[in-house]
Amino acid sequence: MGRDRLGEFEHQVLLATVRLGGEAYSVPLVLELEARTGREVSQSSVFIVLQRLEKKGLLSSRMDDSWKEKTGRVRRYFRLTPEGMERLKETRRDLISLWDGIGATLDEA
Repeated sequence: MGRDRLGEFEHQVLLATVRLGGEAYSVPLVLELEARTGREVSQSSVFIVLQRLEKKGLLSSRMDDSWKEKTGRVRRYFRLTPEGMERLKETRRDLISLWDGIGATLDEA
């Protein structure tokens, strides 16, 4: 059975989740992605990808209503599943393999 490959933004969101300690909600993910990529990222696009990744079984989520009294909102925290971590490792291996030996070619260009 073939696996769906991660899209670039899906990959970035998973990596940002790991960087933030393995569990995060959309606002810190947006800030991390903007800091790391130097590009503006909308919170809605991150949330859409988070939901897609959860549907694929690569993330799980939990609701935290402890902020409701303070902010009026319930936060949804996302965490990588074991399958999500495996998919990241797989993607990393694929990319390293593809980059192998290309550095010199890029330096010559």
